[in-house]
Amino acid sequence: MNNTLCSVAIDGPAGAGKSTIAKAAAKRFGFIYVDTGAIYRTVGLAACRAGVAKDDVQGVTALLPGLAVRFDYGPDGAQRMHLNGEDVSGLIRTPEISLYASAVSAIPEVRAFLLDMQREMARTMSVVMDGRDIGTVVLPDAGLKIFLTASAEERAKRRLAELREKGDPSTYEEVLADMRLRDHNDETRAAAPLKAAEDAVLVDTSSLTLEQSIDRVCALVEERFFPEGTK
Repeated sequence: MNNTLCSVAIDGPAGAGKSTIAKAAAKRFGFIYVDTGAIYRTVGLAACRAGVAKDDVQGVTALLPGLAVRFDYGPDGAQRMHLNGEDVSGLIRTPEISLYASAVSAIPEVRAFLLDMQREMARTMSVVMDGRDIGTVVLPDAGLKIFLTASAEERAKRRLAELREKGDPSTYEEVLADMRLRDHNDETRAAAPLKAAEDAVLVDTSSLTLEQSIDRVCALVEERFFPEGTK
């Protein structure tokens, strides 16, 4: 039995399937799944509700001392986000809040505000953590780093399907435009821009099914942490 704490950092652009794949991999190996994007979305929701523009650095920073952001896990194992005591897990998944999340995550003060929360999980338990800068900033010493990606067009199709299930009327063109804008914002921001860690394994899921993508990531975890059946 391998009792060593394992940390898996999965980075990549919006809509690449990071959350779904990371969650499935964590479940397969009995690790804790940490959706860091949801944490930034929660801060973005707070800014949106307060009427603060997403690019208003001073306005967003001023909100931080009054925010109580935490997450826990429901009976189904899903991560639930709480903002000042309110469960906002469903409210943070709209295209508007996605853009807010991308903008506020570029603010150094926001990143510092949330960094310890993210790192503490990996100090105490085996985790699969996904986001934009997990392997480069949050967990630079992670045992396995993966950069998960797919074409913008494929990611937009996937996100549109998710939104349709929730009754969101957004069109493919709108979702694709939002996806490309978020990619640009994430890749060009001054604080921890989206990029693959030098030692990350690139996994392109454009032509893979969801199950194939999960199996690919799980195979990497198996190879890195549990060689020759040491699990």
